[in-house]
Amino acid sequence: ITYLDHAGSALFPESLLEAFTDDLRNNVYGNPHSQNISSKLTYDTIEHVRYSCHIPFSLQMKPAGYDPAVIYAVKIPSKLNSSMRINSGNFLLVGFPARGCLLLPAMAECSLTLLTGLRGCDHITSTQRSFRLLPINKITVPLLIVKECNLVADGANKQQSCRWSFHKAENNVMIFRRSKVRSSSIKIILQHFHTTAEDYTIIFTSGCTAALKLIAESFPWIPEGTKQPSSRFCYLTDSHTSVVGMRGITASMNVLSVPIKPKEILLAKSRLPAEEQNCTTPHLFSYPAQSNFSGTKYPLSWIQDIKSGKLCPIKIPGKWFILLDAASYVSSSPLDLGVHQADFIPISFYKIFGFPTGLGALLVNNRIAPLLRKTYFGGGTAAAYLAGEDFYFPRKSIAERFEDGTVSFLDIIALKHGFDVLEKLTGGMEKIKQHTFALAHYTYTVLSNLKYANGAPVVRIYSDTDFSNPDVQGPIINFNVLDENGEVLGFSQVDSMASLHNIHVRTGCFCNTGACQMHLGISNEDIQRNLQAGHVCGDNIDLIDGRPTGSVRISFGYMSSFEDAQTFLNFIIATRLSKSDAEIPFQSVTELTTESVPDDHLSFNSADKLSQILQISDEELRNIPSEAETTGRWQPLEPETESIRAAVSETAVPTCRKGGKPITVAKIYLYPIKSCSAFEVTEWPVGNQGLLYDRNWMVVNQNGVCMTQKQEPRLCLVNPSIDLKQKIMVIQAEGMNPISVPLEANTGKEAVICESKVCSHRVKTYDCGERIAAWLSTFLGRPCRLIRQSSDVKSKSHQKNTKGLSSATNISLSLVNEAQYLLINVASILQLKEHISARLKEPLEIEELIRRFRANIVISAPESFEEEEWVEISIGALQFQVVGPCSRCQIICIDQQSGERNKEILQSLSAARGRKTNFGIYLMNQPLHSSFSDTLTVGSQVLPVLKENTEIQPPISSEEKCSG
Repeated sequence: ITYLDHAGSALFPESLLEAFTDDLRNNVYGNPHSQNISSKLTYDTIEHVRYSCHIPFSLQMKPAGYDPAVIYAVKIPSKLNSSMRINSGNFLLVGFPARGCLLLPAMAECSLTLLTGLRGCDHITSTQRSFRLLPINKITVPLLIVKECNLVADGANKQQSCRWSFHKAENNVMIFRRSKVRSSSIKIILQHFHTTAEDYTIIFTSGCTAALKLIAESFPWIPEGTKQPSSRFCYLTDSHTSVVGMRGITASMNVLSVPIKPKEILLAKSRLPAEEQNCTTPHLFSYPAQSNFSGTKYPLSWIQDIKSGKLCPIKIPGKWFILLDAASYVSSSPLDLGVHQADFIPISFYKIFGFPTGLGALLVNNRIAPLLRKTYFGGGTAAAYLAGEDFYFPRKSIAERFEDGTVSFLDIIALKHGFDVLEKLTGGMEKIKQHTFALAHYTYTVLSNLKYANGAPVVRIYSDTDFSNPDVQGPIINFNVLDENGEVLGFSQVDSMASLHNIHVRTGCFCNTGACQMHLGISNEDIQRNLQAGHVCGDNIDLIDGRPTGSVRISFGYMSSFEDAQTFLNFIIATRLSKSDAEIPFQSVTELTTESVPDDHLSFNSADKLSQILQISDEELRNIPSEAETTGRWQPLEPETESIRAAVSETAVPTCRKGGKPITVAKIYLYPIKSCSAFEVTEWPVGNQGLLYDRNWMVVNQNGVCMTQKQEPRLCLVNPSIDLKQKIMVIQAEGMNPISVPLEANTGKEAVICESKVCSHRVKTYDCGERIAAWLSTFLGRPCRLIRQSSDVKSKSHQKNTKGLSSATNISLSLVNEAQYLLINVASILQLKEHISARLKEPLEIEELIRRFRANIVISAPESFEEEEWVEISIGALQFQVVGPCSRCQIICIDQQSGERNKEILQSLSAARGRKTNFGIYLMNQPLHSSFSDTLTVGSQVLPVLKENTEIQPPISSEEKCSG
């Protein structure tokens, strides 16, 4: 995979994980509030000890030289094998708590030694981690010196006693106490930022956001309404959400927050009057060292200029303190706090070297540290307090005072390895800065010069610089892709296509609404209107009324390579300039950008090309072989239901078409198991959730997460079929004996009720049992289970843009992602087939294409894509509401007969449709009379109603809205 989101999180090299894993293999790290942090042992191989009974022990006498902070090894005498069932020759490692009792776990068949050979006894403070969390190989553990241990049984009370006569191995035990572990990591961090403990204190937090919240809560604000001048919190509008969110805390303290635009601060170069310069009211100004949106580096000289009064965020008397948001900056640039002495510097370590993800730090200038206020006190922060009285005295150390509870001590240990590996691999941050900027400069140069045949640019880049100086521009490129007419392609489509090419990019506004508004020209009113239209931060609605709601961001880190840049640029060229085999030259950008689109380039937006697309007759369509037998057909319609159908047909308003050729249902598919193979029928009953038994089951992994063909393409080779007479679902797969599952819902006491998610929406299901789970696990080669939607709980429609449906209507869904039905048009398939065949230069069967789009209803209409102009349709007695287009994802690239991928399918669809990858429409059914069942039948006439005013629907997530 080509990873291009280093501004979001760095990648960590294998050597970092190996170094950290080796550390954890050889050490046991306890809670930092405990006395014993780690005992590092060097001894011989220890095998696992297993036992099947709980053995309570008591210490009869303490061994000579006993130290409660050391973990000892005890050899179990072989003479106890018969009664205690403990393997002889194995060594049991146990720990002594301060009171001197030997503790053993009470679980049966439990490995006592694990892989380190160490057993912690402070599970209340911090339990031991599982080594399944880390990839480790077979290792050996050495033996700690043991002199003698005899176990004597007491027949009366079954208690065992030990007589100890051994001593501590002084030379091969190293104890790491809290102060040593913490101070070692802090020293490395301070060295990295070219400062010392004399100038800065490090407070560990869960991340940069927690550090910012801590600042807002503890800064010595002076609120409005006091006799003194009140404080101000000023922040640059090009700031992360976590910075802007500080105003929520300041508002509750009656402190005014003032947003400052980047251009405004550059104009504020006038000094305050002399009589106002002596005011000591504290104000806080926050700005990012590097914009996480565009990569713009704001001057570090602002720190001293503002503190000295040369620059004023706003003209108000008082003393300014500087919050430098360095989270994005320090991932690829050196920060010298010896020169640029900001007061607060929040950072997240995973942005520097990708690991650990749950640890950040706040570097606090010692000059302001004594002024910070704190109200809440958590574990480890009090020097003394009384539970019965309002008495509390904080610890002297600023860090200990502000680190509530237990810090992530294992992650603190990992920091040393992170900085060590970073230095060994790169040679330091200055080299990282030059390396990442060179990649960004090259990519920017090529990308900004890419043009279509008509001279229109391929992308629009959002930047404040020309990428000529690494001191003012970081390795971030923010852009939107354009079509030949200069219209923006939605970032969801770009993201979907990039994913198809194994390229990871970031899309949206990147938690920086201020910069997003500034660069994309989004007004405050637009933000509010977009919210009313259903768009929220982080969703996939990328275009509203043709205007972008966000953009695409790529960024480079110390692990990025020139090949990453090449891969990304090749992707843009292949998908936008129809040159899938294009290569980017090292030198000649000019030659690259003068490539033109071939004259025979087929576009679905070209009206004169539409007439060239061959039409397929109904007879030819019916001759396409169907693999489904009709043994599961529904019963014929009752006469009363026929009259309802006739009445509905009379009231439907058909659309006008060329030649008046009717539209008919050509094929019907249901998918009993979500993301598995289709079951084709000629007629089928309709239920409250859609086609009866459509997507009633789904396959989940061992964690209960829904599996789709995106993660497991072989799901398409699992062939379910429904036998309504036998009331069973038969599941078949190559090389496997068929297996059946009853159709009747399992509501008895033996049913295992569980919860799962479909497109982030919770659904209640029950497990279908071990037999089918073993069958699926064998075929797919991974642990998985089959679950079914519970009959008493129905999920509701997830479509935000459903129009024309009554708000009171309770639309019930099965395990589909979006709607009850998905409809596609054969004429549209044919047009896409021509386009794909021209690009692939090989024939493509229409049946194969139809199956790739996994529709429920396939219609035969004269005009391609005319279905996108419909607002509702009638098929027999059934009325359907059109609730939106289906935006396609990479599942259409999977051949449903073989499971093989071909990314050309989605690329062709994207190139053909222009700004979107829409194909097919979602339908919801509102039966006129719920007491009457109905069927959907091949050959039935489709009567559509056209939209009065055609409008583009906001996009639907291509990753979440595929039919599955």
